[in-house]
Amino acid sequence: MSRLELRGIVRRYGTVAALDGVDLTVPSGTLTAVLGPSGCGKTTLLRCVAGFERIDAGEIVVDGQVVAGPTAHTPPQRRQIVIVPQEGALFPHLSVRDNVGYGLSRAERRRGRIDEALSLVGLAGYGERMPHQMSGGQQQRVAVARALAPRPSLILLDEPFSALDAGLRAELRHDVRSALRADRATGILVTHDQGEALSTADQIAVMREGVIVQHGSPTSVYRRPADAWVATFVGDAILLPAQAEPGHRDDPAVLSTALGPVAVAGLPSGHGALTVLVRPEQVRITAPPAPQAVIATVTGDDFHGHDALVTVRLPDGTHVTARIPAPADPMATGTRVGVQVEGTGLAWRVPEPAE
Repeated sequence: MSRLELRGIVRRYGTVAALDGVDLTVPSGTLTAVLGPSGCGKTTLLRCVAGFERIDAGEIVVDGQVVAGPTAHTPPQRRQIVIVPQEGALFPHLSVRDNVGYGLSRAERRRGRIDEALSLVGLAGYGERMPHQMSGGQQQRVAVARALAPRPSLILLDEPFSALDAGLRAELRHDVRSALRADRATGILVTHDQGEALSTADQIAVMREGVIVQHGSPTSVYRRPADAWVATFVGDAILLPAQAEPGHRDDPAVLSTALGPVAVAGLPSGHGALTVLVRPEQVRITAPPAPQAVIATVTGDDFHGHDALVTVRLPDGTHVTARIPAPADPMATGTRVGVQVEGTGLAWRVPEPAE
């Protein structure tokens, strides 16, 4: 197991800062998901950690050893760091066993590390197959086994599930996470898939324009996003203008919104208008309308099997979406229902425009 520390990492391409002062710690034996939109610097960060790119400022430290900094640049082959790319990049002319064993010493092979690595990813007994005889998901498992086999200091996963269908992707990320834990490996997963990051990682680092704007456990990032941008990027979000209700300045405070009263864990300090965050699963729909609920009109119902996303129009014209357990029958467009918020929201001050 290895601990990774990134301290003020800067990587420039001409006048563009792809990484602009990145700070991040990945504890030993954990998986950190680096989550962000295309072009935010995720892949550049991965390449800098691997040693394929030189940093312009800052330090990369692995197990207390500086591998990149103002006066140091350990070449990739000496960092004991491996990458699992989007496409497994297996050698097509080698068997699964030889792919996994590529680069292992004879002693490691004799100790059965190849079979051990294949077992970790659920492919025990597949060693004699050729890559073309395996499905895309199985090939990615082989790529992970090959990465785990030499017991590297760090495993970097560069969107390794993006080419797979949704069902296989969910199964594979669960099995890969289990394999990393079983081998006590330290890893970084680069992804733009919020669900993948939330369900797989021990901690999430959210990137925007070359900077990590928030990091923490999946629960804390989802429930307590640093700002409205993070809220909308990490899951579905409902952002509404809000006003403090008179006489409710205690903890929790109560805000007035188009969805009715919303409790928040204290009012943010400062000046400016208030915005409140509510997640779709917090919106309750009652038909017929319950007492004290806001009357709304159904404008859409998207069935997803295990649940449904129901869009309603509020009296002020605002459209919001509720995530509810799938009803026996879809809600017809035009149906009048009651809506109200369950649980607490999160409030921010909207910065006042500079003069």
